Amino acid sequence: MAAPLLAVRELEAWYGESHVLHGVSFDVREGEVVTLLGRNGAGKTTTLKSIMGIVGKRKGSIAYEGQETIGASSDRIARLGIAFCPEERGIFSSLDVKENLMLPPLVRPGGLSVEQIFELFPNLKERLASQGTKLSGGEQQMLAIGRILRTGARLLLLDEPTEGLAPVIIQQIGRTIARLKQQGFTILLVEQNFRFASTVADRYYVMEHGKVIDAFANAELAANMDKLHDYLGV
Repeated sequence: MAAPLLAVRELEAWYGESHVLHGVSFDVREGEVVTLLGRNGAGKTTTLKSIMGIVGKRKGSIAYEGQETIGASSDRIARLGIAFCPEERGIFSSLDVKENLMLPPLVRPGGLSVEQIFELFPNLKERLASQGTKLSGGEQQMLAIGRILRTGARLLLLDEPTEGLAPVIIQQIGRTIARLKQQGFTILLVEQNFRFASTVADRYYVMEHGKVIDAFANAELAANMDKLHDYLGV
């Protein structure tokens, strides 16, 4: 089996004095959609931020394409081809949709063109001159995802992309993730909406108290539903 695109081993992380991750280990293979599941406070978002190098302190190993990144700065990690779409989306209110879309620098060749992004998210083309924060929640999420697709990053870290969105928009986000996978992107997803995650993920890791406590493939989902109910309360 080929080496994983992303290999996380015994990852620990802190916010100030608060020790949040306690030896997290998992793999993400190229072309997969992998979901981190767990209740609020389990450490899922901190795991994504640790991969990007935007927590206070990290220990352990995070290897991307075989290259160790645990001591690298966040801008260096981004230039390797990793992009983070935060739960709060990070849309700049002082910029219109086009300016928000064009803001991140290109980090590697192979990013989507603006026209390709409009094919995924036609709403954005119609709202190009609108102030970024005047968009609906769903449109802001489309803009936040579209913005990182331009950069050339091939590993996308998506934090709660369906949070607070209407069902019809959630379906559109799901179709987008499926298309991105078909186009060769690899996605690590944090998602509270398990029913949504089950429509897009290849594999799952369950987190609790800053550790990975279980893992299974989508094909094993039915056999693990009782455990998932206990883990997540779904």
